[in-house]
Amino acid sequence: MPLARKLPRHALTVAIALMLPAQVAFAQDAQTPPAQAQATNGKSTTLETIEVTAQRKVENLQDVPVSVTTLNAEQLDVLGSGGNDVRFLSGRVPSLNIESSFGRAFPRFYIRGYGNTDFRLNASQPVSLVYDEVVQENPILKGFPVFDLDRVEVLRGPQGSLFGRNTPAGVVKFESARPSQDFGGYGKLGIGSDNMVNFEGAVGGGLSENWSARASALFQRRDDWVTNTYPGPNDGFEGYDESAGRVQFLYEGESFEALLNAHARHLNGTARLFRANIIKPGTNDLVDGFDEDKVSVDGLNHSELDSQGASARLTWDIGDYKLYSITGYESVETYSRGDIDGGFGAVFLPVSGPGVIPFASETADGIPEHSQWTQEFRIESDFDSAWNWQAGLFYFNEDYDVESFSYDSLAGGIQDGYERVNQTNDSWAVFAATTWDVNDAFQLRAGVRYTWDDKGLNVEEYWQTGFAPCVLAQKCTIQQLAALEPDGDLAESTEDKKFSWDLSATYEINDDVNLYGRVATGYRGSSIQAAGAFNGMSIAGPETSTSYEAGIKADLWDKRARINAGVFYYEVKDQQLTAVGGETGNANILLNADKSTGQGFEVDFQAYLMDDLLLTLGSSYNDTEIKDPDLTVAPCAACTVTDPLIAGAALIDGNVLPQAPKWNHNLTVRWGIPMDNGGEFYAYTDWVYRSEVNFFLYDSIEFTGKSLVEGGLRLGYTWDYGKYDVALFGRNITDEVQVVGGIDFNNLTGFINEPRTIGVEFKAGF
Repeated sequence: MPLARKLPRHALTVAIALMLPAQVAFAQDAQTPPAQAQATNGKSTTLETIEVTAQRKVENLQDVPVSVTTLNAEQLDVLGSGGNDVRFLSGRVPSLNIESSFGRAFPRFYIRGYGNTDFRLNASQPVSLVYDEVVQENPILKGFPVFDLDRVEVLRGPQGSLFGRNTPAGVVKFESARPSQDFGGYGKLGIGSDNMVNFEGAVGGGLSENWSARASALFQRRDDWVTNTYPGPNDGFEGYDESAGRVQFLYEGESFEALLNAHARHLNGTARLFRANIIKPGTNDLVDGFDEDKVSVDGLNHSELDSQGASARLTWDIGDYKLYSITGYESVETYSRGDIDGGFGAVFLPVSGPGVIPFASETADGIPEHSQWTQEFRIESDFDSAWNWQAGLFYFNEDYDVESFSYDSLAGGIQDGYERVNQTNDSWAVFAATTWDVNDAFQLRAGVRYTWDDKGLNVEEYWQTGFAPCVLAQKCTIQQLAALEPDGDLAESTEDKKFSWDLSATYEINDDVNLYGRVATGYRGSSIQAAGAFNGMSIAGPETSTSYEAGIKADLWDKRARINAGVFYYEVKDQQLTAVGGETGNANILLNADKSTGQGFEVDFQAYLMDDLLLTLGSSYNDTEIKDPDLTVAPCAACTVTDPLIAGAALIDGNVLPQAPKWNHNLTVRWGIPMDNGGEFYAYTDWVYRSEVNFFLYDSIEFTGKSLVEGGLRLGYTWDYGKYDVALFGRNITDEVQVVGGIDFNNLTGFINEPRTIGVEFKAGF
């Protein structure tokens, strides 16, 4: 057991209190001193202008009539120092939640409580992830590592005009650091508890008068930190090896620019670790004596993933217009196998405490073949007048297979089931947006998009032994499965046509204060679920959202402080929901709710309290509700359900959306002590809080996740004006341990958050 997690929690808490106020970030490339941690030499420190591309063009964040929060490269460096995957962004901006039941491979994003808990590999999400202007549609693609980025932008609310379908909740945009003519780069190496290694580096510069390039790489690893006390096929869990790389070439001519990008990822490690019976019945507490470093499972746990992609972003400057072409290709192969029951053996009565289970469940899912092609053409005006506009065409094509496996843990893990489905998706869209400067203070913006969306799913192969609907048969075949369908067909298709629009206004009170308002719509295309052992083919029709928001963006105290705040209300019609598990079927069923709503507010605040002391604070309140008086789902058998029951089914009308915390707060404090020789001692602490969440659509005591607080701390020294940096760091420094998700298959099985990590890191720029 590593010393890092055996330290008393209160000892680290006291240490933090003694060191606050604290925190300063470390350097990036040597050519660029930290944006928010520069030695002031007695001069007043002001906040820098933040440029974003939320409206598909470069603008000052304060002028954009959209609720946007950014994370810069400096902040991403600090938050990612523990080697965590993209989930470390969860809660780091208001109204953003990220969770996963697959571990590092399959993140699920939620904005303003609006997301999708579906864990199938062909699931869609209402939060779109766009990496270097290319949409990452498949949920496995959304987990690409965070490294060598210029910034992350989180756009809240529907983005259906400029970013298209499957953006009714919002968009998370990743922008890589671009090549430049200046030679430079950095290297960063961190080592920590559980033999954690975190390496990241980049190098780039000019190749000729017009060409430049940048290459970046990431390598992360961690040993297993959970011991398996059962003599199963794995003796340890939660370790991983992950690597990723990106190479970019930039051509800059007089009126033409081309940015070429190729990238790849490889992951080999443990899938999400499920733990049987870890929740105390009648409560949402961990069972007495719970030890996060031990588990007893008899099944195999493994995850592997390979993805690769490329893109070409071309820009022509033709007088008063700019023409853009963005071509993208993505492909992924993955396989993840886990002991879903989280224990060993099988009895027919639930037993409290880790280990023994009421029934065995060991499954795997994979994508053996996948391809995604996207093409966008966009033209943008650049008139010296009150009117400007942009318009474009977009095409999306995806074709992939999904495999599902089941195994018999009680018979040595032999395979006892298999299904292979193929899904195709073609989407076309035409869009346009315009801005009108009514006068010097008042601007109107409007956008429209029309989308055609075709999707098809076909069950190509299926067999199963020992499970419904063929319990008495030696082997359930694809023909027997088809016989259970009303039309005898194991293929379904959908065709959606949707119009999306938005209208917004900005009013400038003065040079430092803007008011804005926005009304926007969005939609998510239909979803199809294949027939299986516990359910038939099902379709959830398209969902549509309408959002209203208003806010203020203001620079204060001669730009030493900044506050962006807004209120919002949204409605989702025919929201696609996923009912997972339950005592009556252990199924994964698609549903459409009549309507769901969300309302709340968001605040982003940052201020230099002193020239070398920076505080940032983010806060959000999200009140969500499912509104469908007749909608029921199958609840669990081993938990305390608090919803009304009709014939054993739970009425979920009035429930909050799953994985939708009402409150989310984040805080950072940074303090630096500049040295005359260009060095700086610094301390940096960051904290994030989210309130309790429901894991499922129904309400139950046991499957309500408790509120969670996690903190980080970094103590270091930079020298040579930020060129070099060495620091001690800790993530989840109070070693908070909570259940963050579960499986309701008749036993109180759950999984927990990431453990405490401590380490040391060195970074050098050149």
